[in-house]
Amino acid sequence: MIARIFARLLLILCLALPLAVSAQDSTSPDYAQWDKAASAAEVQIEDNGTSNADLEQLRDALVVWRESFLASENANGPRIDTLKAQIEALGPAPGEGESESAEIAQRRKELNKQLEAAQAPVKTAEEAYTRANGLIAEIDQVLNERQADALMELGPSPLNPTLWPGAFGALSHTAVEAWSSVAENAASKTGQATLKSNAATLLLYLLIALVLVTRGRAWSERLTGFVRARVRGEAGRGVIGFVASLSQIVVPLLGLVAITEAARVSGLLGPRGEVVFAAVPRIGLAYFFSRWITGRLLYATGSAEPVFDLSPARRIEATGMATLAGLMLTLDGMLSALVEIDAYDAGAQAVLAFPLVALAAFALFRLARILQATKPHSISEGGASGEEQSDTGFAVLIAGAVARAVLLASVLALALGAVGYMSAATGILYPLTLSLALMALLVVLARLAYDLYGLVTRHEDGAREALVPVLLSFALVVVSLPFFALIWGVREDRLWEIWAQMREGVSLGGVQISVTDLLMLVVVFAFGLGVTRLFKAALRSAILPKTRLDKGGQNAVIAGAGYVGVFLSAIVAITAAGIDLSALAIVAGALSVGIGFGLQNIVQNFVSGIILLIERPISEGDWIDLGNGSMGIVKDISVRSTRVETFDKTDLIVPNADLISNQVTNYTRGNLIGRVIIPVGVAYGTDTRKVEAILREIAEDQAMVAVNPKPQVLFLNFGADALEFEIRAILRDVTYILAVKNDINHAIAKRFAEEGIEIPFAQRDIWLRNPEALLPKPAQPAVPDATEPEREMIEPSDLHEQSDAEGDAEGEST
Repeated sequence: MIARIFARLLLILCLALPLAVSAQDSTSPDYAQWDKAASAAEVQIEDNGTSNADLEQLRDALVVWRESFLASENANGPRIDTLKAQIEALGPAPGEGESESAEIAQRRKELNKQLEAAQAPVKTAEEAYTRANGLIAEIDQVLNERQADALMELGPSPLNPTLWPGAFGALSHTAVEAWSSVAENAASKTGQATLKSNAATLLLYLLIALVLVTRGRAWSERLTGFVRARVRGEAGRGVIGFVASLSQIVVPLLGLVAITEAARVSGLLGPRGEVVFAAVPRIGLAYFFSRWITGRLLYATGSAEPVFDLSPARRIEATGMATLAGLMLTLDGMLSALVEIDAYDAGAQAVLAFPLVALAAFALFRLARILQATKPHSISEGGASGEEQSDTGFAVLIAGAVARAVLLASVLALALGAVGYMSAATGILYPLTLSLALMALLVVLARLAYDLYGLVTRHEDGAREALVPVLLSFALVVVSLPFFALIWGVREDRLWEIWAQMREGVSLGGVQISVTDLLMLVVVFAFGLGVTRLFKAALRSAILPKTRLDKGGQNAVIAGAGYVGVFLSAIVAITAAGIDLSALAIVAGALSVGIGFGLQNIVQNFVSGIILLIERPISEGDWIDLGNGSMGIVKDISVRSTRVETFDKTDLIVPNADLISNQVTNYTRGNLIGRVIIPVGVAYGTDTRKVEAILREIAEDQAMVAVNPKPQVLFLNFGADALEFEIRAILRDVTYILAVKNDINHAIAKRFAEEGIEIPFAQRDIWLRNPEALLPKPAQPAVPDATEPEREMIEPSDLHEQSDAEGDAEGEST
């Protein structure tokens, strides 16, 4: 026994030495001392009698060693990189049968020797780091196995009636001893002196407790309503109401803390009384928090709907069940403290803990049943309709999964506790209670994120569809993960170990990428994007409007600056994160082959978009014809596609590659001048000069027709049905082409009617061959005459249509 204690003291001293050594030289650990400490640690780990506290202390010391080794691995990094660069500058080493000059060979040898000397401490640190990491992993494994064994330890069943008298006796003994301690302290001179000297403080605490406990909640509710009524805007009322509602927890809780402090300063409490009164604030916190969180979830807060739609009776029941589960959790903590003081046996512990387990299981079971029968509202809006059906569907899915898990866990925990696995029962129920409380708090904070975004941006309506509140909610979930892990029994040092592994990172293509590197990359890239947006805003509002560039050119410059800014931000972020792009060249090359086939069209459209922005064959506001019957106004040119608004007021998304490779007609490129052509036909025999003069007069009367050059009227053809004329005029704004055509056609119809000029239309005549076929047949004699020639029957198929020249029917006049 003495030898074991001496060995542990020696181990602690050995492990503490690196702290003093690191203060002198943080890049050069004492490896001889480390070897002794590691050997002693291995002995302690193999010893099954080492307590958990000793193992945790040993682990903390090993972590210190490991951090020093990790720092030593990077100590000679710049020197090693310099030596490698010098060796590469000498060129490749000569192969077999080749030679190089003696001077270069000697220099290469010297540099290789220096490189080996510089890499020696790094390799030593890497080996020591691996050993320390392995010892820490062994300690974690031992502690996890012990934790699992303790959780699944089978004890006496609390349903065994023979254990009940002993349990009640133990509890009575604790109550008697607690009262006896109070009575003894009150009767003693020391206790009376302490009570007299602290009488004023005691009365002050009791007065504060009386006021805060009895009136605190009512004052908090009045304060919440008062503040919310005087804040304008739904988002502002939501934020201020949330902050003010916290007083419903804080104010009465301060009153309970005052009660605890009053009991402490009285000097009358013994160890058992101190445990009881120390549990009072925790019990109050569980009670007030449960009522507050259910109030935020189940009741309307200002203009916001409740998260869960419940009937009034169900709301009251859910509030009571949540409060009951929280109270059982705190009472179990108080019972555990009393058990340690009076050293209850296993049977008494099981009998006294089982009622708390049963009530907690019942409360969680009822909560799960209520949750299953509830239709949650959308968290972002408080109601589920229209666009928010997807949010509500997700909420229903999560609520259903949680309800089923709680139902199963509550029944399983109750059964385990009844059998005798009390540690497993409490290890399921109470962490589950805390997890539900944390999840409810996350839901409330998610709604608060929407209100905060609406309050900051002053766009309350747009906050419901914004991405930022969703990202804030996701960040809250990520931050809560360590808390969930702690709730379910994960040790703090294990969480720090996971964080250390994340900081160490993973190797990708020969590059070590860690979480800190990724965070640095994201922060620098986000900063670069912010600077890029500011620069684009300056170009758009202050710089480019003062130049001679047209709107399309300005948009091209702004878009190009945006692409350059994103590219530079990415390069700077990668460099700041310490990621060597050359090491990822092979991986990037392999990925580019596969991505090239899958994203060929996207890359083609991207390059086409760059060409459109540089050459600018089309710009925003241009009227274009795509050649497939679609035309419209260009509204936006993005990287991959161009958005064209047709004259039907619909958006046509055109890939940029089609605008580059296909023929596109741009009616308004450079200017708005365009030509209108209107064909006109008149009947044969009309005075052609008169028609020409009328048409020219009509064209010249149009306000949109340019004076120079003058409109032309051309006599083009002698058509099959009419004399064909054509008006050709230049418009000052081609976008009015349809309106000009409409006005000219109305004017032509009016003037031709006044002048008696006929506008002919196509006319067709029908000629029938063998018209006698349409006559009725003569009656046939009963007995045919043999001398009379046989008459040929005419069938309908003998009718034929013939053209005008050949006597056939060509059609009907239309």
